[in-house]
Amino acid sequence: MAEPDFDALTQAARQAMAAAYAPYSGYPVGAAALTDGGRVITGCNVENASYGVGLCAECALVGQLQLTGGGRIVAFACVNGAGETIMPCGRCRQLLHEFAAPGFRILTPLGVRDWEQVLPQAFGPADLEAPQ
Repeated sequence: MAEPDFDALTQAARQAMAAAYAPYSGYPVGAAALTDGGRVITGCNVENASYGVGLCAECALVGQLQLTGGGRIVAFACVNGAGETIMPCGRCRQLLHEFAAPGFRILTPLGVRDWEQVLPQAFGPADLEAPQ
C-alpha cells in the first residue's frame, strides 16, 4: 500500500480547524483522516460553557466516519490553531483505536508513526471477547 498523502490530510485538518468553536480555551483543533474506502473525513473541536461536555476534533471525526458510511481509518493528522501537527489526547487515542484499520499510520510532531508506536498494548474490542 502506498504511503498516505499526509500533506493533503494536514491541509484538510487545517480547513476543519477553521470551523472549530473554541471561545473558552482559544485552542481550535482540526483533524482529518483517510478511510479504507478512500474517503477523507474531518472534524473540529466544539467547546461548551460546561467544559466537560465539549467535543474533541477526533470525536467529531469519528461521528463523520459513521455518518458517511463507516469503515476504518488508515491515516490520521491533527492540527492546532497555528496549523501545527499535534497529538490526540489519551481519550482520543483510545477512540481512534476503535476505528483504526490494520496498518493505521498517524502524523505526529516527530513524523509519521505506526499506531502501535503511539498506543502500544492498546485495549480494544478483542479484549472484550477474551475469556476471563
